[in-house]
Amino acid sequence: MKKYRYSLFYVVTLLVFSVLVWWIVHLGRGFRDETGHAGSHSGEPSTSFLDLIAANAHYPLAVLLTQVLVILFAARLLGRLFRKLGQPSVIGEIAAGIVLGPSVLGHFWPEGMTALFPAASIPNLQVLSQLGLILFMFVVGMELDLGILKKKAREGILISHASIVIPFSLGMILAYFLYPDFGLPGVGFLSFALFMGISMSVTAFPVLARILQERRIQHTKAGQLAIMCAASDDVTAWSILAVVISIVRATSIVSALITIGMTVVYVVLMIKVARPLLEKMVARDMPGLVSRSMVTVCFMTLVVSAFLAEVIGIHALFGAFLTGAIMPAGNNFRKVFSDKVEDLALVLLLPLFFVFTGLRTDIGLIYGAQMWMITGLITLVAVAGKFGGSALSARFVGENMRESLIIGALMNTRGLMELVVLNIGYDLGVFSPRIFTMLVIMALLTTMMTGPLLNLIDRILNKNEPEQV
Repeated sequence: MKKYRYSLFYVVTLLVFSVLVWWIVHLGRGFRDETGHAGSHSGEPSTSFLDLIAANAHYPLAVLLTQVLVILFAARLLGRLFRKLGQPSVIGEIAAGIVLGPSVLGHFWPEGMTALFPAASIPNLQVLSQLGLILFMFVVGMELDLGILKKKAREGILISHASIVIPFSLGMILAYFLYPDFGLPGVGFLSFALFMGISMSVTAFPVLARILQERRIQHTKAGQLAIMCAASDDVTAWSILAVVISIVRATSIVSALITIGMTVVYVVLMIKVARPLLEKMVARDMPGLVSRSMVTVCFMTLVVSAFLAEVIGIHALFGAFLTGAIMPAGNNFRKVFSDKVEDLALVLLLPLFFVFTGLRTDIGLIYGAQMWMITGLITLVAVAGKFGGSALSARFVGENMRESLIIGALMNTRGLMELVVLNIGYDLGVFSPRIFTMLVIMALLTTMMTGPLLNLIDRILNKNEPEQV
């Protein structure tokens, strides 16, 4: 009897309130809107169902969701393909961006590219990709173990700084010859040369670490020294980049010095104030667990740091990187928290940055033998500076030939970090679309050659199993 009572109540409720709604709608037909038309629609709908679906599909959110779906599919597909070819999956993800951009899709099917990436949707894609980059740089900072620099710190820092100074200098020399033809109006030579120098100096610490893991050489002498060099390289290169950005954005020497001074104060506050406070809060949590309140505090710290870095004039990405670097290491905090953020940043948001970079990369701008020769020259200078500088300095500090060459090949890996630097230069108006495309090609080539170079070194020196330490 009880179940029938429930059913009766359900039916009566639906009937009563359905009649009430119908009655209200019937009364409302007498109203007129501001245009003088009746509130009811006596005729057929003005648009068909298919027209309504098409209109909904062009709303900004629907367009962005479609873009994300296509980007994730292309990034995953090409990432797996390049993994099978012996390359890091990040190369495939970067290639996916180029394929979806004007270089491939826009060249063979411009209508399709315009439909998938309408001009009005690009700002939304850019903002979301920048958010992904901020989270990624936060993860990179957390993965950076400054403690490893204490082991063989002298050798690691010497090799690292040599691998920055040499390519940086060569990049500025190269800029002297490129500036007359590729410098943009209103952009001074100093800004152009500084960004060319830093573009030649970057090492992709995350990609390098993953290559070491995939090849199982992270515990070898060369592998550990390469990690130390890359860690020092990351800290030094991003510090130099912050100074370069402050100089480029500044309107005078005085404003540049003020920006640098504010940067020093900001870094000191993050290290001496924010870090101890975070360590105290983490110490209260249970080992291996990260409470929601702690997650909230860390994300708020990240946002505030990125905001301050952007306002100061050294870019939000530096703030994200510094926040990751000061995260507490106790209670296994970094690993647990990194696992929470890494998948979101790497799998979902970071491919958006690759495609956004691909939309800016138009290989069609490089036409004729002369343009390709200049692209080859840029790549040659980049390899000579980074590979040659790292290998020579490693040999100088006492490493044997094989280990020196391995360190040089690994430090020559640029990957995503190079794209970050190039996009900053593009956003600041320092790089033209043509020189930007040339440098993107250089970043791809120098990253792709890492695996083959390591194989060649093993083959020539006839030693397949590196010495473990």
